[in-house]
Amino acid sequence: MATTQKSEKSGILVETPSKPAITQCWSCGAMRAAHYCQECGKVQPPTPADYFTFFGLPKKLDLDTAQLGRDFYALSRKLHPDVNAKANTNEQEWSLEKTSQLNDAYRTLKDPVTRTEYLLRLQGVQLEEQSKAATDEARRTGAAKKQVVPPDMLEEVFELNMQLEELRMNKQMDEDDPALAQDIRKAKEHLVGKQNEMLTELKSSWGQWDALVDRTVAGETVGEAERATARNAMLNVLNKRKYLANLLREIDEVLES
Repeated sequence: MATTQKSEKSGILVETPSKPAITQCWSCGAMRAAHYCQECGKVQPPTPADYFTFFGLPKKLDLDTAQLGRDFYALSRKLHPDVNAKANTNEQEWSLEKTSQLNDAYRTLKDPVTRTEYLLRLQGVQLEEQSKAATDEARRTGAAKKQVVPPDMLEEVFELNMQLEELRMNKQMDEDDPALAQDIRKAKEHLVGKQNEMLTELKSSWGQWDALVDRTVAGETVGEAERATARNAMLNVLNKRKYLANLLREIDEVLES
């Protein structure tokens, strides 16, 4: 099984296989870096890898994002197409592909929400469809959109939906109700606060998952039930945040219409 470490010399991620299978640089034959050869500097052929593996990271969520940023910029300086503009055609193509993957991986992993969503997708977990696109499609077709209202918010959401519907009707009849609009704005502020609280709750749930990863690395057997419990804790928070994000978009649309 291959391990991944940081090169003391350059800080760039280097693959160090712990078994006899050795991968050499296609150009100079030296042991190559995961993305470019540290001996001759040549960009290496792309290999399929998830975003965590691309950066040489375990599939854990509590990441050092400052170090992630440093690795991103260090790799950018080696892989960017402009740096490899005079290389052969293959290297230029590899440079483009790796830079695209690098940008996608960094953009996903640097954000706590997209990082968690990505890890869950790697685990085969799909979030509830609470997107704006789903809302628009439901309105276009008249179909009922799948809604997952957080149980502790049922009463609050019901009241807010009634207010939004009333404001829509007022606007259609060119009637002004400043007090109603102000109440909706206050409700929006409250929901934004709840959304921020959920981000803190999400980060707290990472510890359970990361502990399971550490136990696996240490050679312990981790049961699927434990993994499912950790995944579900994160999934529950993400689904609630997505519901709130969709609701906040709807509030903005009504207020600005």
